[in-house]
Parts: sequence; structure tokens; C-alpha cells
Amino acid sequence: MERILVINPGSTSTKLAVFEDKEKKYSVTLTHSDEVLSQFSQVMSQRDFRANAIEEELAKSGYTLSDFTCIVSRGGLLPPCASGAYKVNDAMLDYCYAQKHDAHTSNVGCAVAKLLCERSGKEIPCYIYDPVSVDELTPIARITGLPEIPKISRGHALNSHAMAHRCADEVMHKPLDECTFIVQHIGGGCSVWLMHGGRAIDMYSDDDAGFSPERCGKIQAMSLIKMCYSGKYSFADMTKKVRGNAGLRAHLGTSDARRVEEMIAGGDEHAKLVYEAFAYGIAKGIGDLATVVKGKVDRIILTGGVANSKLLTDMIRDRVEWIAPVEVMAGEYEMEALAEGALRVLRGEEEARDFIGK
Repeated sequence: MERILVINPGSTSTKLAVFEDKEKKYSVTLTHSDEVLSQFSQVMSQRDFRANAIEEELAKSGYTLSDFTCIVSRGGLLPPCASGAYKVNDAMLDYCYAQKHDAHTSNVGCAVAKLLCERSGKEIPCYIYDPVSVDELTPIARITGLPEIPKISRGHALNSHAMAHRCADEVMHKPLDECTFIVQHIGGGCSVWLMHGGRAIDMYSDDDAGFSPERCGKIQAMSLIKMCYSGKYSFADMTKKVRGNAGLRAHLGTSDARRVEEMIAGGDEHAKLVYEAFAYGIAKGIGDLATVVKGKVDRIILTGGVANSKLLTDMIRDRVEWIAPVEVMAGEYEMEALAEGALRVLRGEEEARDFIGK
């Protein structure tokens, strides 16, 4: 039996969980006030604070660091990399510490995990899994109409890849590399992934497919350029507009799908049309990716928190089920994904990579 400590740093919280093999035995979210976090000038300087908070919480629950056979954390904004496990090494730590500006909160996770391993007093393997920067696009998928702006992969890799593994195991009863899936993550932001041969060979982020609850999605370039240069908006204004104040929120004043469904149930025809457009855009992204593999898709997977909306998933299913059967795997399983990834490494089913800084 492997006892795995899982860490997932967020902007104002640290999630932690204890797994024994695949079974979650304990989980908690530690919240951190803005007042406390404001004392740290950079994300990486939060290392000791977060590590201390985790160790104190574990002690309250009867755990010590020496109880664990592995520690795994969500990975941060590393250079583009393949999916899977990476050993936390000095090169990774150096890379994360070198990012002085706009560092992703999850960057600190590797440093926290490494420190806790050192405090355990024994040799515990320390990993990250499916970091934010997973990018496995094929060369043809990277080419855009502007050579200066090649396509990059950026989205909900951790949860989406985990659902692909789960569907392969539990539905197809095959190894992932023998399956072809389209995995649509639906949350505050959305991303859709084409999994083929065990890799995400193409994808759309929430910048280039349908709009999401808070993000604008694909819009016509000239209209966006005119808005940017209208003199009404700063760079910061436009960033916030397209990534935070767009999508459902811009149209309906809320990004909460439950609230939108209440509006629809109350007879709001505009809300109904916008929600249908939300599903319509998601379906088009799925259809686009199906063309890459000439329609030969084993399953379409709908995941993420908003996939709990049956009204939405039914509208998507109606438009895409002709491509492949649809599996709704609603919710976000980041902690489970981290634990299961580490467990595959510990069992010898997958090999952890050495991170090489760039």
C-alpha cells in the first residue's frame, strides 16, 4: 500500500489530501487571507509558510511526514512539456525561483513538496504531475496564419488527462495509448483536448474555441483589434475583459451556470439563447478536433464543474453524439489525478521524467 500526500496550491488556498493507493482517506482546503499573503513579495517566497501550514494540519489529523511513501504536487508554469510525472529536482526549483513576475501560483508547489520531503527524515520520492504547461501538439497543429504567433497548448491538462485515463480504464478497458478521445473541460474557463496515441495532439483553449462562463473564446480578430486601439481600454482592462468579464458573465451578469438555469426556468428567453450559444460553441470545438482524426473517435468526455449541468450537457450531446458516444464525467478531480499519476509511477506503470531547465 502506498500512502501519498497530494498538494495543490491556489491563489488564496492550499488543498491537501492523503491517499492510500487510489482511496482518499483525508482532504482539506487551507485558506490563506489576502492580508497574510500580501507579506510575500513573490509566489516562491510563500514556500515555508505553506509548508508549515500543511505540516501543522497533518499533525492535527494524526499524520507525520514520515508516514508517506511519496509527495506529489500540482505542477506550475514550466516550459512546454509532455504530460506525465516529473521528479522535483534542482533544475525545476531554479527555474521556478527565476520567474520573478507573473509567476503562476502553482509554481510554489514543487518547492513546498521538496521541503516537506526533506523534513520527513527519509528518502521520499517527490513529483509534480501534468503541469500547467503540458504541450504535446503536433507540428501541423502549431501553425497559424501569423508565423509570429504559433499555437500553444494551455488549459486544464491535469483534470482532462486524468479523465482520459479513467475512461480508458473503466469504459474502454484498454491502455490510453490505444484510445482516441475528445475531452471537453467545462469550468469558469474551458478547454478541449484531442487525446490520440496517449498524447494530446491538438486542443483548443478558452481563447480560441467557444466562449466560457468568464472568457470570450474565439472572436473575429479585426473587431478585437479595433476595441484594443479604441482608446477606451488599457492593456490591463482588455486582459480582464476577455479573461474574467466575458462569456456568460458579460451577457447575463453571472458566471454561475446554476443561476443561469434559474433564469431560464423563470422564462428568460435571452438567458436561454445565450446558454444555447454556450453549448453551440463547445460543440463546434469538439467537431473541429474530430476532423483531425477523420472522425475516428472512441468517446467524447465532458468533464469539469459545469458538466454537472444536465441541461448543458444534453445540448452538447445532441450536437456531437453522431461523432462518438458521450461520457459525462462531471466534476474536477485534480487531487485524484495527482494521486493516481504518482501511483502509476510508484507501481512501475509509468516512468517519471527528469526536468531539464531551459
